[in-house]
Amino acid sequence: MKKVFITGVGGYFGSSLVRLLDKKQDVEEVVGIDIKVPAYTSKKLRFIRHDIRDDLYPLLSGKDFDWVIHTAFVLPPIHNKALMEDININGTRNLLDSCKRAGIKQILHCSSTTAYGFHEDNPPILTEDSPLRGNDDFTYSKNKKELEYVCREFQEAHPDICLTIIRPCFVVGPGFDNPLAKHLKKKIVLMPRDTIPFQFIHEDDLVEIIYQLLEKKKCGAYNLASDGTMTFDEMIHMLGGYSLKLPASVLYPLNNLMWLLRLRFITEFPSPALNMVRYPWIASNEKLKKELGYKFKYDTKGAFETFVRHVKSSKTTILERFW
Repeated sequence: MKKVFITGVGGYFGSSLVRLLDKKQDVEEVVGIDIKVPAYTSKKLRFIRHDIRDDLYPLLSGKDFDWVIHTAFVLPPIHNKALMEDININGTRNLLDSCKRAGIKQILHCSSTTAYGFHEDNPPILTEDSPLRGNDDFTYSKNKKELEYVCREFQEAHPDICLTIIRPCFVVGPGFDNPLAKHLKKKIVLMPRDTIPFQFIHEDDLVEIIYQLLEKKKCGAYNLASDGTMTFDEMIHMLGGYSLKLPASVLYPLNNLMWLLRLRFITEFPSPALNMVRYPWIASNEKLKKELGYKFKYDTKGAFETFVRHVKSSKTTILERFW
């Protein structure tokens, strides 16, 4: 029977993992930390309110945890970049150090395909061996890249610990509620004139893959991305919105001003984030399929369709309550 420790248990990934592990008969107990209470509760879950930057050794030592899953990360861009980097970078360093001192032998770190960066000269397909060039002007991508180097140094210093690094593309499903989701749901969606196809992975596929990687003790880095891509025009149309496309020379300064003024009804992120829709960063899932034998439940478009159904269902429910 497995005992699991999860950081960021109140977040999207953490809550989805608890929901999955609740159904797994070989999982006996889940201990989760966060600064906010998780929305999903389970008889298996013991929640501890704890900052990822505070010493974790007392929570890990002598508890016989089989797996530690690190999902804690400030994803939505915030204006206080120093705080965001402190939580993301120092929180991860703190967790790895605490795991080492507590004798944890299996850790899974949630990275992202954004660690590869959004660049015009990216290859058509990014593999796990592609260079990590996360964009330094976008804190989220920059931190994901930097944390991979932190993990690499840790792994080299502690080869006896199985460290798994997952690099999911954008995760979508009923729980999809990050800045991109909020932006796409606007009636008028500001977009660059030229955009590139996009990848998604469904939240159900994500958590099942995490479980299987841990259960089969697969160490190393793995891209997590469903088959296929879709365009932003398709996404916006499916959600019932309209795109307002502007040249980058106009959109970037306009968006940046709206971000600085905190006008979230217009934009949800700083201008450097717009590069993710302009430049290619499509990841290969061949290593995952070959080594894990995983068969995706959803391709990119199918995954996004579950989000669309959820959005439309929520709107219908609100109208029914109003009337």
